[in-house]
Amino acid sequence: MIKKLDQMLDVLKDMDKVVLSVAAAHDEEVLLAIKSATKMGIIKPILVGQEDKIRAISHEINFDLNGIKIIDKETIEECAEVAVKLVSSKEADFVMKGLLDTSVILKAVLNKEWGLRTDSLLSHVMVYEADFYPKLLVTTDGGMNIAPNYEQKVKILKNAIKATEPLGLETIKVCALAAKEKVNPKMQATVDAKELEDACKNGEFGENVIVEGPLAFDLAVSKEACEVKGFKTEVGGDVDIILMPTIEVGNGIGKAFTYAAGAKSAGIIMGAKAPIVLVSRADTHESKLYSIAYGAIVAAHKK
Repeated sequence: MIKKLDQMLDVLKDMDKVVLSVAAAHDEEVLLAIKSATKMGIIKPILVGQEDKIRAISHEINFDLNGIKIIDKETIEECAEVAVKLVSSKEADFVMKGLLDTSVILKAVLNKEWGLRTDSLLSHVMVYEADFYPKLLVTTDGGMNIAPNYEQKVKILKNAIKATEPLGLETIKVCALAAKEKVNPKMQATVDAKELEDACKNGEFGENVIVEGPLAFDLAVSKEACEVKGFKTEVGGDVDIILMPTIEVGNGIGKAFTYAAGAKSAGIIMGAKAPIVLVSRADTHESKLYSIAYGAIVAAHKK
């Protein structure tokens, strides 16, 4: 069982390298992260972008490009198309966003002819390592779906389960988050949470998954809170996935983990045929590396 983000790096070093295609790789921050991941032996990159800039930046940061494939493309649209096609043709195992807008890479991913579209829903999955919690904590969705309905939450949760399975858990424990533990028809989050719990009992999410909801945040992460409130639970204080009711809740809790609790993190987009690594320029170098590693371990598990 992987309990720390650094353990993902160790696991990947002992596996066959997965291939990462990078769309618009002509960016220093992106190439620094790729340099670290390549040096650690956790990926084999294919760099798609403006070759002269890629080589110039790599020279400045002492990134040895010997043996690394570079595909010279000028526009961001071309970069996105080629990087995605590398995955759809199975020349690469997953894709990373470089120096281009998220909308551009996602448009390529969702292309009906050569993209990575599935019948699922694209959703954002974050994994956090925080001092207040004894294992990795997965949250979804704080980055893509604004106010998902029940059917969308089913797909979001299935994506998160697929992203959690490579961590090696025997049982995946899920909290469908809400503001209280009792169902209130005026609070749609509680209604959806209860339906998700019932769906799990009917086998919707697999045999090794337990979903409980509605659960408030304190019950999700604190066994002591469960004991004090006399709340009987199979997942309380030991959850692996927190399913957020809205993007605001997911985004706020995620930023609180990062900036208030000092948590380390990694994030990927799920729901396509392969993981998509979307890092922000505001992310630390460490977080970028962990996101690449997370995408790699999910892609390797899929293979």
